[in-house]
Amino acid sequence: MSKVVYDGWMVRYGRRKIGRSYIHMRYFVLETRLLAYYKRKPQDNVVPIKTLPIDGNCRVEDRGLKTHHGHMVYVLSVYNKKDKYNRVTMAAFNIQEALIWKEKIESIIDQHQESQGTNGNKYNSFEYKSDMDNGRNASSSDHESQFSAAEDEDDSHPNLLRRTTIGRGPPESVFDWTKEIDSDLANQNGSNQVFSRKYWRLLQCQNGLRIFEELLDGDLLPKSCSRAMKAVGVVEASCENIFELVMSMDATRFEWDCSFQYGSLVEEVDGHTAILYHRLQLDWFPTLVWPRDLCYVRYWRRNDDGSYVVLFRSREHENCGPLPGYVRAHIESGGFNISPLKPINGRPRTQVQHLMQIDLKGWGVGYVSSFQQHCLLQMLNSVAGLREYFSQTDERTAAPRIPVMVNMTSASVSSKRNQKLQETPHHRTRSLDQIRAANRNASMMDEYSDEEEDFQGADQEVMPPSPEREMKRTALEEEPLDQIDFSIFSGNLRRDDRDNGRNCWRISDGNNFRVRSKNFCYDKSKIPAGKPLMDLVAADWFKDTKRMDHVARRPGCAAQVASEKGLFSLIFNVQVPGSTHYSMVFYFVMKELTSGSLLQRFVDGDDEFRNSRMKLIPSVPKGSWIVRQSVGSTPCLLGKAVDCTYIRGPKYLEIDVDIGSSTVANGVLGLVIGVITSLVVDMAFLVQGNSPDELPEQLIGAVRASHIELSAAVVPKLEPDTTE
Repeated sequence: MSKVVYDGWMVRYGRRKIGRSYIHMRYFVLETRLLAYYKRKPQDNVVPIKTLPIDGNCRVEDRGLKTHHGHMVYVLSVYNKKDKYNRVTMAAFNIQEALIWKEKIESIIDQHQESQGTNGNKYNSFEYKSDMDNGRNASSSDHESQFSAAEDEDDSHPNLLRRTTIGRGPPESVFDWTKEIDSDLANQNGSNQVFSRKYWRLLQCQNGLRIFEELLDGDLLPKSCSRAMKAVGVVEASCENIFELVMSMDATRFEWDCSFQYGSLVEEVDGHTAILYHRLQLDWFPTLVWPRDLCYVRYWRRNDDGSYVVLFRSREHENCGPLPGYVRAHIESGGFNISPLKPINGRPRTQVQHLMQIDLKGWGVGYVSSFQQHCLLQMLNSVAGLREYFSQTDERTAAPRIPVMVNMTSASVSSKRNQKLQETPHHRTRSLDQIRAANRNASMMDEYSDEEEDFQGADQEVMPPSPEREMKRTALEEEPLDQIDFSIFSGNLRRDDRDNGRNCWRISDGNNFRVRSKNFCYDKSKIPAGKPLMDLVAADWFKDTKRMDHVARRPGCAAQVASEKGLFSLIFNVQVPGSTHYSMVFYFVMKELTSGSLLQRFVDGDDEFRNSRMKLIPSVPKGSWIVRQSVGSTPCLLGKAVDCTYIRGPKYLEIDVDIGSSTVANGVLGLVIGVITSLVVDMAFLVQGNSPDELPEQLIGAVRASHIELSAAVVPKLEPDTTE
C-alpha cells in the first residue's frame, strides 16, 4: 500500500446536466501514486468513490473561483494528459487549503518525473505560460484546457518545466498596470523601489499610506478622466487573507472599505473573470450630488511568487443598465496588487497597492475640480482600512461570499418569474445528507455531471455554458424548489424591503451574522451564516396593560394558518415590559422538521436543553453610538440571560422571551425604547452547535425591524389559554 501524503475534507464542485451548480463534501486522500475521495473518512478496506492514478503526465489545472449560493470556492482540476476526460475536480472554501493541495499534488508529480528521468524514461512536461503572453484575450476556465491542442506537440520538448493554468489572462479591454511595475523593478536590478520615478510622484502621505499620482501628459488622458492615483501600504496579514477580503462583497467589506455601499455579482464569466455591480458611498455633499455606481469586469490571478493581482475596468452589461437616481461612473483602470514581504517576528507582512483611474461623471466633476480627487482619495483609503482590520486580531478566517443579485442575472427569464423571485424569501439550503446523496461507484466524472455513477458509452466533451445559459442557471438556483405560499400569512406589522422603510420589518441577510464554522471546535473560526433554515412569513406588534403570553393561540395568526396547512412554525415573542406592555412577535415557518436534526432536538427537548442552546445575535445597523455600544453584536444564550417560556403546540413551538426578567437587559431596553423610532435593529435566532456533528451552525431565521412606532402597536384578541 502506498504512503498517504495528505488527506482531509474538501468540496466536490460541479454543474448538473441542467446547468445548476452543486457542492458535495468529500474526504480526499493523496497517496504517492493515487488521488482518491470518499463519502466519509475511510476505515479498513472502504472502496473510494473515485480514484485517479498520479504519475509524471498528470497536471493540476487552476479553475479559479466559482460561486454556489453565495459561497466562493477555489476549484482545482487534476487529470492525466493521456486521458483528459478522467479527471477529479476538487475545491476549498478558502484559498489557503486549495493551495496546500495544489502544492502536495504537484510535488508528487515532480517526484514521478524525476524518478522516470533517472531511469531514462522521460515524461512529457510543460512550460508555464499564461494566455496573456500568447495573444488570447477571452477568459474561460470552464474550457477543458486552454493548452489541450498544444500539449499534443510537446513531445519534442521533454525538458521544459511542467506548466499549470491560471485562466486565459485578462480580457482585452482590461489594462494590466502591474506589468509596468514588474518591468520597472526588473530594470532596477531588484531594488525595493515601488514605482519608477519616470511615471509616478509622491503626492501625499495619508493615514500611514503613500499616495502617488501618475505623471502623464493631460492630452493622453481619456476625456474628463482623472490621473491615475495609487495608495501603497503594508498590512500585517498573509496575501491569501487579504485577497479573500478584497474579493468579498458581503458585510465584512463595511469594516475596511469606507467607499463601499453595496455590491453583487452580475455574471460569472469564469473562475478568474466576473462582471460586478458596485454602489459607492461618497460623502461629498450627498444632498446635492447624486450617488455613483459602477458596472465593471474584475479579473484576478495568482503569480508564481505568491502575489495576487486584481484588475478592474468598467464595461456595459445588458443586465446591469443605469439605475434611476444614480450616476454611472467609469473606471478606466484600477485594482489591487498584493505582494508578500519578509515576515517580522513571525508575523506575515504584505504590501498592498491600490490603483484607481476613474471618471465620476456628472456635473460635480466639471464644476468642482476637487470633487473627483476627494472621492478618489476616499476610495484609496481602503488600504488603510485593510491594515486596521487585520491589526485588531491575529486571526481572520471568514470564508468570502458574493451574494447573487437575481434581478440582474435573470433578465432572460420572464418578468413574472423575476417578480416572484424578488417577493419571496430564498429557499433554505438543502441538508448535508441531501447534498451528499449520490451513487457510490464511479469510473468517470467530469465537471458537468450530477451523479457519481458509472457512465456507459463514449466519452463526450461537455462545452461550457453560454452567457445566456449561465443567466438562466443563476435564476434557477435562486428559485425555491419547494415553495410555500406566503400570501396566506399576515401580521399587523407590514413588510417593506426598501432600505428607507419605516415602521416595518424585512428579512435580514444571513451573511450579516457570523456563526460557528465546521472547524470551530478546533480553531474557533466563524463564518457568515448564509441562508436560514426557516422562512419569516409575518410579524406582529402588540400592546396591552399586561404581559401577553402564548400569542400563537390567537385565531387567524400566522402560526394557526400554518398549522392548518400542515406546516411547522417557530414563534419568537419578544416581551417588552413597562406601564404599557409590548410584544414583538416573529413567525418562522417550514414544511416539516428534519428528524434527528439539531432543530428537531431543540423543539422536542426539555426546557433545560432549550435554555442552554437558544441563541440570539443582535445588531444595530442604524442608531446612536451609545445604543449600538449598549446592544453590541455579541451572541447571547437567551435562556441564560432572561426568562424564556416554551409552549409546544401540535405544529408549533412558541418562545416567550421576557426581557424585563434581567436587570441588565431591562436597563438597555429602557435606553432603546426612548429612541426606538430612530433605530434599525437586526436579530438572528439560532440553536447553538457544540459538537462537530452539530456544526456549522445554521440560522433559524433573521429579521430587521426599522424605525418602529410605539403608537402603531395594537391590542390583540387572545383566546383563553388552555395550556395552563
